[in-house]
Amino acid sequence: MPTHEYRVRHARTADIPFVQAVIDPLVQSGVLLGKDAVVFYESVQEFRIAEDPAGNPIGCGALHVMWQDLAEVRTLAVQPEWLGRGVGRAILNKLEADARTLGIERLFCLTFEVDFFTRNGFEAVGEATVEPDIYVELVRSTDEGVAEFLDLSRVKPNTLGNTRMLKLLR
Repeated sequence: MPTHEYRVRHARTADIPFVQAVIDPLVQSGVLLGKDAVVFYESVQEFRIAEDPAGNPIGCGALHVMWQDLAEVRTLAVQPEWLGRGVGRAILNKLEADARTLGIERLFCLTFEVDFFTRNGFEAVGEATVEPDIYVELVRSTDEGVAEFLDLSRVKPNTLGNTRMLKLLR
């Protein structure tokens, strides 16, 4: 489906119920981790929303900055009836553009959707490596995604079966 049949924009607080609804089946099946509503509202500025020509939301994704040159693609989800139409790719492209604007050089994701991310330039990585001084700083974060990136033992149940992937934006 051509991209002119949908557009991708910055999220608004009114979009959070949609984000929760579109990811709920993925949370129920163990593909994504559930989060409290307050977490989504606190990070609304990280989200992009794809919407159909009538302005109805059809997909979402977020970019979470983790360090000077590192960010994570999070919560990328598309309504089932819009899968395979380029919506996920369009959201990812906007998130990558946002990352470049911020000076991000590396994008991380933890995903079951390996084929999708591989088609979009991500590569599977083992333990993501950062310099020891940056590791010391990152380990102080209370964010679960940062803990997943660092492969900390406290988040191992969250990462089972997922593939750690990275894309260089240089």
